Amino acid sequence: MIGAARSEAERLFGRAVVGATPLSGGCVGQVVRLDLDDGRRIVAKQGPGLEAEAFMLGWLTRHTALPMPALHLASDALILMQFVATGGPFAAEDAADRLAALHGHSSDHFGFERDTVIGGLPQPNRPTGQWCQFFAEQRLVFMAGQAHAAGRLPAALLGRIEALAQRLPDWLDEPPAPALVHGDAWGGNILCRGGRVAAFIDPAIHYADAEVELAFGTLFGTFDDRFFARYAEHRPLRPGFWERRDLLNLYPLLVHVRLFGGSYVDQVDRVVRRYVG
Repeated sequence: MIGAARSEAERLFGRAVVGATPLSGGCVGQVVRLDLDDGRRIVAKQGPGLEAEAFMLGWLTRHTALPMPALHLASDALILMQFVATGGPFAAEDAADRLAALHGHSSDHFGFERDTVIGGLPQPNRPTGQWCQFFAEQRLVFMAGQAHAAGRLPAALLGRIEALAQRLPDWLDEPPAPALVHGDAWGGNILCRGGRVAAFIDPAIHYADAEVELAFGTLFGTFDDRFFARYAEHRPLRPGFWERRDLLNLYPLLVHVRLFGGSYVDQVDRVVRRYVG
């Protein structure tokens, strides 16, 4: 695998690759840092189905001010991109500034111009006029079905999720407008250096209720009080966000069930029991 990335990098940059260091790549492909003989460093990501990720990186670079690694080469099997050095603590205030600005991008529908991916999994984005319908059909029911088909979500729990999805308007309100979200903004995908965000990586973009981004940021402790205080200076939280948070986090939990199973199934079950028993 590394050999193909090495060959493409040497062809593209006209320099020899003198080192290769494995990097954390999440759930998608093999990721390595390639060191060129002139001191430059690039990241190579290899694996099937990378076209959607490359599209999203490029789209965000062209259409938003969100800091993204520069793309050098993109195909369905290989991405070569800028290596972003990191160091220091999580830049909570800068991340809040950046995401609040991103959420200011709007659309006349929820979804996106094409389907995307999250963690390498398919993410449908059929344009939909109502948030509750979009979240029910293309997030909860879809990913629960994927997890069940993979043998990681019991049929009984799938049925309860489908029942919950039918009643989403009982608990979720309609946001003022669809907001562009990164879609997978946890700490590992927000690269920080010197108190600033150096780059966001591994996007799962679509237009949604911005609250899904904020809720997910609390699931693994990425967003703290400093983040929310700064974010609220730009975009005040709607009343009831903290009560809606667990329900909004059902989608990323279902993604983790599909990928890993295990204790994430219990977490999904606990949330669902709060709403439909």
